[in-house]
Parts: sequence; structure tokens; C-alpha cells
Amino acid sequence: MKWVFVFGILGTLAMSGALIHGFTAGSFFEDGGELMRNPWGIVSLVDLYVGFSLFSLWIVYREPKPLVSVLWVIAMMIFGFFTASVYITYHSYRHLDNAKAFVLGKHY
Repeated sequence: MKWVFVFGILGTLAMSGALIHGFTAGSFFEDGGELMRNPWGIVSLVDLYVGFSLFSLWIVYREPKPLVSVLWVIAMMIFGFFTASVYITYHSYRHLDNAKAFVLGKHY
């Protein structure tokens, strides 16, 4: 499970860097408009939100408190896989020696 924790940290760092770069070097609304005018931009957004939704289903499945699930899912839809990276990092650290508890959460 330590390798999952390491990948979670790497994902969090990579997403942090990408988000900082995007917000400092680009224009969210102008660049987003360009993305929506490109058919492959639309495909990429659909792909992304399908991934967000699938990951969110896992969060809802494993979290014991509904409010916590809702907050994680909202963060997922706003911040994307940055949230997933933080979620993975946090829960893999909590369950470094227990892969089943990491994957199953409340169902373990």
C-alpha cells in the first residue's frame, strides 16, 4: 500500500503544479471557450466527467458518512483529479498495511 501512497503524493504534486500553471498562465473562461469549440475538447470533457463520476461512485461506496461523501464528490466535480489524488493519499496513508480497508472503506 505504500506505493499507492507514493502515487497519491505524486498525483497531488502534479495536479497542484498543473492547476497553478493553468490559473497563472491561462484564462479559465477564454481557454474553456476554445475547448468547447473543439470537438475533441468536448470529447475530453465528457471523458473527464465520466472519470470523475466513476471515482465519485467509489467515494460514496466507501465513505461511512453521507455528508462527507457529498463534500468529496462536490470537490471532485470542481477540482477534478486533484481531489482524487488527495483522497487517495489520505486514505492510503490511513490504511498503509491494509489494502482491503483502503478499497472497501465502511464495507471492510
